[in-house]
Amino acid sequence: MNTAELLVQCLENEGVQYIFGLPGEENLHVLEALKNSSIKFITTRHEQGAAFMADVYGRLTGKAGVCLSTLGPGATNLMTGVADANLDGAPLVAITGQVGTDRMHIESHQYLDLVAMFAPVTKWNKQIVRPSITPEVVRKAFKRSQSEKPGAVHIDLPENIAAMPVEGNPLRKDNSEKTYASFASIRAAAAAICQAVNPLILVGNGAIRAHASDAVTQFATLLNIPVANTFMGKGVIPYTHQLALWSVGLQQRDFITCAFDNTDLVIAIGYDLIEFSPKKWNRNGEIPIVHIGVNPAEIDSSYIPNAEVVGDISDSLYEILKLADRQGKPDPLAISLRSEIRADYEQYAHDDEFPIKPQKLIYDLRQVMGPDDIVISDVGAHKMWMARHYHCHSPNTCIISNGFAAMGIAIPGALAAKLVHPKRKVVAVTGDGGFMMNSQELETALRVGTPFVTIIFNDGGYGLIEWKQENQFGKGNSSFVHFSNPDFVKLAESMGLKGYRVESALDLIPTLKEALAQDVPAVIDCPVDYRENWRFSQKAGELSCAL
Repeated sequence: MNTAELLVQCLENEGVQYIFGLPGEENLHVLEALKNSSIKFITTRHEQGAAFMADVYGRLTGKAGVCLSTLGPGATNLMTGVADANLDGAPLVAITGQVGTDRMHIESHQYLDLVAMFAPVTKWNKQIVRPSITPEVVRKAFKRSQSEKPGAVHIDLPENIAAMPVEGNPLRKDNSEKTYASFASIRAAAAAICQAVNPLILVGNGAIRAHASDAVTQFATLLNIPVANTFMGKGVIPYTHQLALWSVGLQQRDFITCAFDNTDLVIAIGYDLIEFSPKKWNRNGEIPIVHIGVNPAEIDSSYIPNAEVVGDISDSLYEILKLADRQGKPDPLAISLRSEIRADYEQYAHDDEFPIKPQKLIYDLRQVMGPDDIVISDVGAHKMWMARHYHCHSPNTCIISNGFAAMGIAIPGALAAKLVHPKRKVVAVTGDGGFMMNSQELETALRVGTPFVTIIFNDGGYGLIEWKQENQFGKGNSSFVHFSNPDFVKLAESMGLKGYRVESALDLIPTLKEALAQDVPAVIDCPVDYRENWRFSQKAGELSCAL
């Protein structure tokens, strides 16, 4: 066999089901080897879409998603999705074709040093420089990608190496064991929790990756401690739980800010600083912190833990529970905040104004989606509203990129989500800006048979940037953010999809139900009233934290 065939055998050994990518001259041998493989190659319409698919696949499964491109422009197109996976903690393996090693010492068509280029956006990356090292490179790539904190890795395969004959076999996968926190750290954390009067739990995506949802919920319940989640920690504790304070992470004051203002201990569980900077909730570094995670805390002047519990998260929480005999009740302010948060959410249930307020749109979406159904949020003003108003019963049912936060992830991500969970309803929530960045992948979705619904928050501009401009420079002071759009219904229909346009607030739920019942992807064009952005900013500026 040749190196490309051995590479594919190694990928099969790692349990790879799908490779997302585009064909190219320099990866022809890999594509040929995939013909007789158990791996399904999904031809995408852009390499960025392929990387986003691998990104979301990895985040939902915990197993590395794989994307493939050719050299040069194909590889550079992968970069955004690879960087997104790396900063979001999603396991991903990117494979690129490359010129032959006999051309690298001279100026050569489409040649870039891809190992150097991918170095800043990956955990690890290597070029296969001789056929015999292929099994070691592949095994190391998957091990590094999937180990905590997960992220992206890159394998570069020159075309002449891919064609060379080789003997070898995939390496046996090792069984990594859990690590457990020291008793001293458990005891220190328990003591800090017992002494606190108004402790608050901040839970992040690391708790989802560690499958610690049940442990976190039991820990909070037995110790009577309110819980706030990051954008990427949605669903760790059910939003209906009496101690759930929903999401934190907006770049301005909100109800949840008051809980941080009043706490005397933050218990950070699976929290990653990239999800929500501690300088936003602990600017002066005065709030005591207990850090509970698989890895030690990152260094930050606003995040210096008093106790650091490093090991399996569920085990750590259960061990702390054995020692933390906390008799206190939840902070009365936090409990009153939950009532205010819930009332703010419910007030849009019967709002019938048009264009539709983002709060109403998301409220109706939540009514239609089941507890295990999945929404993928793109990046824009709608992401802020999704983070604040779309609430989850369980983990990984609302996917938000808040590490790299790249526009264009929703549609390719929804395709990956439907592959992973074909029986669940899947909705991509995007702005009109993000939609136009990767709308071509709807053709891919149609071709591979992954019907999902895309809802477009249509405002004719880059709404989040306009929101930030007006917050900084005053109402009406925005620039360079407006554009025109195609007829999204006709665009969808021209691709063989179902297209819908919402023309009143009463249209949304029946339209969404009909769209979700289709056996092809569907697109819903929904005009949105982003005047709510400014209204929210004004309300946040007047927020008082008094009981």
